[in-house]
Amino acid sequence: MNQQDIERGKKNAIISYITIFGVIIAYFLNNEPTKKSSFASFHIRQSLGLWLTFWALGYIIGSFDSWYVTSGFYLFFAVLFIYGFSSAISGKTQKVPLVGELYQKIFANLGQ
Repeated sequence: MNQQDIERGKKNAIISYITIFGVIIAYFLNNEPTKKSSFASFHIRQSLGLWLTFWALGYIIGSFDSWYVTSGFYLFFAVLFIYGFSSAISGKTQKVPLVGELYQKIFANLGQ
């Protein structure tokens, strides 16, 4: 990835981490032919995976009715989101720990 691609896609990469709607907005903004960026596509895949996992596991975690379990869950995902978000801001393509590689494989066709 070159610096020009990173600068072109940085805004969309950052937007993708701001709620699930940010992922959708960033995806469509990144699909414009003149603004296509592999850097933004990388972060869109990462944030989409994080959001989908957050909502799927959140439904299950909510049934535990334990403050310790839910706070641990939120803390875990907050760290992952902050890691991805800071990576997008700094212009790096670092995969989110534990699950980032999986997200890149599952959503490989997204944004290509």
